[in-house]
Parts: sequence; C-alpha cells; structure tokens
Amino acid sequence: MFDEAITAQRCQWAPWQSKLCSAEQAAALIKDGMTVGMSGFTRAGEAKAVPMALAEMAKTNPLSITLMTGASLGNDLDRLLTEANVLARRMPFQVDSTLRKAINDGKVMFIDQHLSETVEQLRNHQLPKVDVAVIEACAITEGGGIVPTTSLGNSASFAMDADKVIIELNLAAPLALQGLHDVYFPEMRPERTPVPVVAPNSRIGGTEIAIDPSKIAAIVVSNIPDSPSTVLPPDEETQSIADHLIKFFTYEVESGHLTPSLLPLQAGIGTMANAVMSGFAHGPFKNLTMYSEVLQDCTFDLLDAGVMDFASGCSITLSEERGKTVWNNLDKYRDRLILRPQEISNLPEVVRRLGIIAVNTALEADIYGNVNSTHVCGTRMMNGVGGSGDFARNAHMSIFVTKSVAKNGDISSFVPFVSHVDHNEHDVDILVSEHGLADLRGLAPRERAQVIINNCVDPSYRPALQAYFDEACERGGHTPHCLEKALSWHHAVNVEGSMRSFIKEQELAEAEA
Repeated sequence: MFDEAITAQRCQWAPWQSKLCSAEQAAALIKDGMTVGMSGFTRAGEAKAVPMALAEMAKTNPLSITLMTGASLGNDLDRLLTEANVLARRMPFQVDSTLRKAINDGKVMFIDQHLSETVEQLRNHQLPKVDVAVIEACAITEGGGIVPTTSLGNSASFAMDADKVIIELNLAAPLALQGLHDVYFPEMRPERTPVPVVAPNSRIGGTEIAIDPSKIAAIVVSNIPDSPSTVLPPDEETQSIADHLIKFFTYEVESGHLTPSLLPLQAGIGTMANAVMSGFAHGPFKNLTMYSEVLQDCTFDLLDAGVMDFASGCSITLSEERGKTVWNNLDKYRDRLILRPQEISNLPEVVRRLGIIAVNTALEADIYGNVNSTHVCGTRMMNGVGGSGDFARNAHMSIFVTKSVAKNGDISSFVPFVSHVDHNEHDVDILVSEHGLADLRGLAPRERAQVIINNCVDPSYRPALQAYFDEACERGGHTPHCLEKALSWHHAVNVEGSMRSFIKEQELAEAEA
C-alpha cells in the first residue's frame, strides 16, 4: 500500500491515477526478447519494484531480455535477474558477483562500453531501439515530465527512445532532489553544436525528463531506498597514496603549473579513489571543484571541509553513515551540486575543455604504463571499464592509483605486460601506489619503465621486474619485451595462485651471482 496523499503531492500530472498499477502488472509489459532501458548509475536511482517483480515473474513465465542501464544497479537486482535467467545481454557496466560469474561462464553476453558512448550509439541506431524504459522518479510534473532521483545516467535518453515508459515513483527518494538535475540532449550529427558546459557549475538544460505523456504506460509507487555504497574507510596505504598525490600537486602549484584550486577533479568509483580523494580535505588546496560521474562520500567530505566549492556528477552514491548526514540535509548542498546525463558528465569535449584532473583505479599496470581496469589475468571480467576511459584519454592529467600488491602479496599489481589493455600508455600520465608516484609525462618507454619500477612497485617484486626489464633491454626495441615471458606472471597465478615464484627465482639468481 502507499500513501495516496503523498503520492498525489508528487504526481502533478492529472491522469496519473489512470496509469497507476502494481509492479507485477507493469513488469508484465516487458516481453521476451525486448530491449529494456532502466535507470540507475552505480547503486543509485535504479527502478526497484518493477525489476524485482520481473525476476519473480520469470520464475514461472521464462523470458530473456537485453538490459541497458547507466551503470551498476543496487538492491541485488543484477543478481535477482541473473538467477531468474532474465538477462541474455547486459550493458554497459556491472559489479554483481553472480552476474559476473554468468558473464565469465558465457551465459550472459556483456558489452563493456565507455559510459559516454551507450546512448550515442543508441541515438544513432547502432544499438537496438529501447522497447520499454523503466525510470525511477521522485516526482511527475504537470506535463508528465519525469523528475529523476539520485541518478540521471542514461535515463533521459532511454525514456525518449522507448516505445513505452514505466515510471516507478519512489516515495523514499527525497523530494528535495527536484531541481538538482540538468537534462540536456546534444543535437544529432552532423548539425551538432558545441555543448556549452564551460565550468562545473554550468547549467544548460531542464530539471526534468520531458517526454510525450502518451508513452507513459504505467506508474508504480514504491518506497525502497537506494543501496548504500560499499566503500571502505581509508587505510594506511590509501592515505599514503593520497599523501603522494598531495605532495605532487603542492609541487605543481609551487612551480606555477597549477593554482591552489587546481583544475576540476574527477574520481573513479570505489574504495580506492574515494579514500584518495578524501585525503584532499587535509591538503593545502582551496576552492576545489569536481566534474565527475559519481558523487561519493569524498565529495561531501570536501564540501563539508570547506575546500570544495561545487561538484557536478551524474549520480550520488553514499555509504550508510554518510547518507544519514546528506539525505536529511540536502538543502544544505543544493546550490553546490548538479546531476547531468552521463553522456554530458563524461563527454570528451567537455573533459578536454575544462582540463579535468582524472583520478581512476587500476586493476594492474605494466612497466610501460599500460593499465588494465577490467580483466583478471586477461580473461575474467570484474566490473567493466566504466567511465575511466572517457576521462583518461581527454583529461589535462590522467592519474591511475592502485595498491602495489593484492591477495596478501601473492599478486603484484605491477607486471611486465598487462594481460588486458583498457588504457594504453598514451593515456596514462601518472601512476601512484603506496610506495610512490611515477610521473610519466615526457618520458620514452625505457624511461617510463625505470621510473615505475623505482617508485611504484612493491620492494619484494622490484628485483624480479628489474631483471625482466634488463633482459628485455638487452634484446632491444623501442618498447623492450621478452615476449615468451611477458605474461608468465599471469600464467603463474593461473597455475600456482601466486606470483611469489618470481621473487624466489630472482633471489636464487642473485645468490648464485
């Protein structure tokens, strides 16, 4: 049941009651073989009741669909849909372990995309048309416009492209979100004009998703909060990474390369980037701005610390504790926040214009600066490339951070050659681990390798990587490699579960010498 008075307050569109139905009735509008576009970006603003009902319905009436979203979904929706065999094809990003296994087993076809590209391809008919869009709203305007909740993502384009739109009105979403969004559609090529975002606080569009009301096929009322983010608090190693970055930026300011307000910051999603960015609250910088995808705990830490003036993103994803301080006090932040479609938050044109400083997380990096963000040992998908590539290729400064080892030291995050390349060495300016920072700008491959080995690699693996590099240099080449050994470190993980054999091998070699 739902509170009719509160629902009526949020539904200004006169015919709303004629479209009111249960989640089960709305889910029945989704048929086998359809392409469905759902709201949601990194556990924020996803429709909840309808996909839950769809998963339940599929247990007795099997169907499979292509599911497009903005990014990952919360409330275990990807797990529920996977277990119900609903997902035949999924794009462009996910983080769910059950879905991940289905992807790696070849049961779900996963399309891993730069997040700025999905609706560009959809709009230009390079992807199948959306049959049904399921969009979460905190309100419906008098003209039938959809006021999104905690993410904008790809929702506007899905709603515009779809034949039918299901609106899930979530009473748990703060009504104070109204007015926070900036909905803008670039013109179709070749008549497209420049997107007029000239600063993080540029407002260029409307505050609602304006659609033809005749497309509204159903309105479902829910009262389900977003899942809290799973970010962990900063630890000693992430603080060390933040300290290295603060020292580096302090030098850049003192050298006159940057001002104390730096340039607009972008932070990748997750524990690492969030913890590193939070460290800026204690640095010597002021009047910072952010132009990013997900506004995480660190965004509000910096706003509260008085060192950040404004933040632009396409979703807000907070930990449970941080959510308590933000959602009940959203008015405190309203004039310092904006939520955009992800094709605008991640738009290469804007990223290049604003001179973004991009800080993203690497799964692994190699001695020449290639970065793998997605595949474990080259084959097993983790989450997806997300928006990191949108920023890395076009940023004023592209920074990747990672702890130097994983699995209690069994795996080095720095290897001779990454097993999968998401960001090649041309798009990576700076690598940082807890041990140090490697500034790769202006360096040739052989110079890059030595700087990375000296500054970023864990000391236990440093001699083995140095030995590999020395042998490769003896063979020659602009980017020296021992090809028969380049992926041997990953092979060892697959066979032995560890890279430690290279430490022992090098120790024996040094002892014999």
